[in-house]
Amino acid sequence: MKNALLVMVAALLPLGAAQANNFTIDPEHTYPTFRINHLGFSTMHGRFNKSSGTMELDAAAKKASVSITIDATSIDTGHQKRDDHLRSPDFLNVAENPEITFKSTAVSWNGTKPATVTGNLTIMGVTKPVTLAVTRMNCGEHPFSKKHTCGFDAETKIKRSDFGVKYGIPAIGDDMDLIFQVEAVKN
Repeated sequence: MKNALLVMVAALLPLGAAQANNFTIDPEHTYPTFRINHLGFSTMHGRFNKSSGTMELDAAAKKASVSITIDATSIDTGHQKRDDHLRSPDFLNVAENPEITFKSTAVSWNGTKPATVTGNLTIMGVTKPVTLAVTRMNCGEHPFSKKHTCGFDAETKIKRSDFGVKYGIPAIGDDMDLIFQVEAVKN
């Protein structure tokens, strides 16, 4: 089996003064999604229904990390025939590459909040550096569970051909937006 596709996003969650606060990503409230040009007519949207990971953040020390693994087999565009094709060797080849990953290597800050997260994205066994722009972040007590929770939205643009996903180019766009909406609960 080829390398798994693993998405690890390292960035965002408060750590105590002496010890990091560790968080577990809530798969029920985490949505890795994508947008891509479809034949020049429209923008196709899709999501991955299964993901997991961990996060840490120490805003005072400006240190952060987050690790997200996406189950590539859970791709969902709302159309079964297209989803089956996206799982095939033409696109994600999930039989040999069942996961997508991103692992952060650096975080830049805007005050006490992460501004960008740079890291390594792996798709189809190919790893490339990418930078995610953090567009929103908030931490606090969850109003229902009363547990300390952190969430963030981040996005980047990639060329899918850089990761060996070349089927249908140029009719199906090469540029793809990846968007992560993540919630994580303190351990």
